Amino acid sequence: MTHTPADHGSTPTPAELREQIEHTRNELGDSVQALADKTDVKARAQEKADELKEEALVRAGELKAQAIKATSHAQDKLPAPVKEKAAQAAGQARATAVQAAQLWEERVPAPVQQKAAQTAQLAREHRTLLLVAASGVAVMWLASRVKRG
Repeated sequence: MTHTPADHGSTPTPAELREQIEHTRNELGDSVQALADKTDVKARAQEKADELKEEALVRAGELKAQAIKATSHAQDKLPAPVKEKAAQAAGQARATAVQAAQLWEERVPAPVQQKAAQTAQLAREHRTLLLVAASGVAVMWLASRVKRG
């Protein structure tokens, strides 16, 4: 870690001593920083989380590609009449949805539309809570039916 003077028999000059001190100080600073990095649990956990997140994104991409390939393969195996019926059903569903939307806009007053939009947004924001509440209601309803039976 320390430097020895070029001439072993002579005493180091003040410049050489300063150089040795600076070198030792730098090495010590590097060692302290390395130890601090090892003991920074939060930073190490964040690094590990970032690595895992990256791995998950890569795996999700792979799974998505596999799903697209499987879907394409399944669609290729469908007989033409089934594909036609599915396309017709999808078209009818879109047409019905468009008609329902038109009727909604024509016949429902604007304040009711606004309130419905706000309620839908609230439901989307609190989806988990809504699902838990609905599950609780369903369990209570089933329990009451079992008691009657």
